Amino acid sequence: MGTVGSRTNEITGERRQLINVAYRLLGSVTEAEDAVQDAYARWYGLPRSRREEIRSPGAWLSTVTSRICLDLLGSARARRERYVGAWLPEPLPDRTEWDHAGGADTTGPADPADQIVLDESVSMAFLVVLESMTPAERVAFVLHDVFRYPFAEISGVLGRTPAACKQLAASARRRVSAAHAPPPATGRADVVRHVKEAWETKDIAALVELLDPAAVMTADGGGMTGAALRPVEGGARIAQYMIAIADKAPGLELLLRSVNGAPGLVAQRAGAIMTVAAFDISAGRVTRIWAVRNPEKLRPWGRED
Repeated sequence: MGTVGSRTNEITGERRQLINVAYRLLGSVTEAEDAVQDAYARWYGLPRSRREEIRSPGAWLSTVTSRICLDLLGSARARRERYVGAWLPEPLPDRTEWDHAGGADTTGPADPADQIVLDESVSMAFLVVLESMTPAERVAFVLHDVFRYPFAEISGVLGRTPAACKQLAASARRRVSAAHAPPPATGRADVVRHVKEAWETKDIAALVELLDPAAVMTADGGGMTGAALRPVEGGARIAQYMIAIADKAPGLELLLRSVNGAPGLVAQRAGAIMTVAAFDISAGRVTRIWAVRNPEKLRPWGRED
């Protein structure tokens, strides 16, 4: 019984790691949870004799989860061609902020978003770059460069030689380098706070000063709520757009919150989360804004109350 119990603990203990891998591969908390659930269903669907033959259940679950994600990435391309407007990854809250404020619900079942480690590999900027990769590049890069899986293991996921997997990861690495993803900027929390203050007071001159002249704002409403269907380009145009939003939504409350591990803003109205905004900052100015407004992508944020 002891061996069976320890093996069961080993299997269930893999879930957090699998959720972390799947979110980085898919950019969706919901899809990551579904992929991991599918992998566990396949494990428990094996005959007991087959399960006992598998020396490392964790490695088996990792391989199966990654293969499921690879299939989902392939079908996601077709789905996103039909998506209304821009598609952005699901933003991640930092529940410790809410725990400290006494706002988190700790009585219900664990939210998969709570199990995702917040680091640079889940920053919105990084996830957006991952979206530019082919499914095979993304899998090879995330598994090797982020999670340090050996290429021999990744080979079993992609059905390619270790050398081919190494080439895929190198190609993906070039995409990351070409995107010029900057390191975390110091003082970014101050910049975001100043953006919040200027937005609240509708100070368009202050907003223009805080935005890089070549800044780009991308909004994701998924056709379910109002959002610009194309990126808004230029600091002055973005500032005008932000002021227009404030004018159309009286009673909008802005909150400073961690978004994917970096300073961001949450806009709520009458207690309902309307928008979660992530920022990229360089040389003290905002260069990118990613505003997620699709309510289906904001479900993990709805537990604040």
